Amino acid sequence: MMVDPTHTSGDIMVAATSQATTQHAWSPTSWRSRTAVQQPAYADAAALDRAVAQLHELPPLVTSWEVLALKRKLAEAQEGRCFLLQGGDCAESFADCTSPIISNRLKVLLQMSLVLVHGLKLPVVRVGRFAGQYAKPRSADTETRDGVTLPCYRGDIVNAPEFTAAAREPDPRRLIEAHSRSALTMNFVRALIDGGFADLHHPEYWDLEWVRHSPLQDEYQRMVEAIGEAVRFMETLAGESPAYQKVDFYTSHEALLLNYEGAVTREVPRNPGWFNLSTHFPWIGMRTAQLDGAHVEYCRGIQNPMGLKLGPGVKPDQLLRTIDALNPDNEPGRLTLITRMGAAKVEAELPPHLRAVKAEGKRVLWCCDPMHGNGETLPSGVKTRRFENIRAELDHAFDIHAACGTRLGGVHLELTGENVTECLGGARDLTEADLARAYKSTVDPRLNYEQSLEIAMLIVRKRGGR
Repeated sequence: MMVDPTHTSGDIMVAATSQATTQHAWSPTSWRSRTAVQQPAYADAAALDRAVAQLHELPPLVTSWEVLALKRKLAEAQEGRCFLLQGGDCAESFADCTSPIISNRLKVLLQMSLVLVHGLKLPVVRVGRFAGQYAKPRSADTETRDGVTLPCYRGDIVNAPEFTAAAREPDPRRLIEAHSRSALTMNFVRALIDGGFADLHHPEYWDLEWVRHSPLQDEYQRMVEAIGEAVRFMETLAGESPAYQKVDFYTSHEALLLNYEGAVTREVPRNPGWFNLSTHFPWIGMRTAQLDGAHVEYCRGIQNPMGLKLGPGVKPDQLLRTIDALNPDNEPGRLTLITRMGAAKVEAELPPHLRAVKAEGKRVLWCCDPMHGNGETLPSGVKTRRFENIRAELDHAFDIHAACGTRLGGVHLELTGENVTECLGGARDLTEADLARAYKSTVDPRLNYEQSLEIAMLIVRKRGGR
């Protein structure tokens, strides 16, 4: 059954209430009684109404049984029986909905998971940060250049990055376009996987051109050969297995635009409750994690497993109250806490949260996002991240979890399968001069394929050695 397409207006910035999140009945539109931050201001309320009504009628992008299967896998990761790898673009663009870019994104995640499976001796839960990651929160509503002030770029689902009045005007029709591009991406990924793209008999087919030139080539090649030998050995003993030919793959995006998320929230036969069927794994970002806010209100009512970004400045008691709102039954696999403290703050900020959550017996999966706390803007105005800081935060996170008796069970990365130069350092020691060579992101800097693989190898050395 689809939700009632009734919609009140394009202005969704409504007053917050002070009541606890769990003190009233939930519906896919109950978020409207709360303050909804980070929402675009649409000039044409009627056009927004039409777009939301159309979204209600479109087919879902994922199924409820896939959503529940992922929840079970995340529950396994909480117990240390598998590891979560979540990665993809900071913000997808409509123009990048092409077969080479999608297949390269999938390739780099498959390569990383190959390294993790081989090194950790654990199954890997693969979650792509794509097929829906078209919106981005921003620190300001407007941007000024040369005395001209326009709405900020909020991702292709809202407006366009070009600095013109027409491009920056929020357009409700982009909600439909984002759904369409997400469907095309998801369809292609499913076709690749079902067609044997992830066949462990031939991991060498996943190679991107860079492998032949990378300082990490020899180490990666040894892993590929070892896995191939292991597969052949097992099949000699037990016969050919389809398990080596396909992998499970899930999608994720930030649940930011609540008109969109609510419109794709459905009831389904045989599985009780409401499901967000645009993605398997939505998450709440730092800027929208207010306990009495609209985003927590929306997310508390859906059956999907979900993530919650956790950064510096949040108090442990605040976190515990939010956990209670989002997972009141302490359901395993329901909630992933994605920490993003920054290399300089993680040693001071992370331990109190680990101790508080552990003491209260909260069942969560701890995941490290070493990207978002380590951004910086160079004097030239270019945004970047230093690989040494990304690596340091991840390194510290493993050590802190070990010291606190908790488990770091996943990593959340902004990355691409393209040969970009957006983050400094890494195996090739990219410098500020390199950034101009291939800086393509319209929002945040991403790890390139080589830096992504280096992170996977770091995880193996840290967690695999424990």
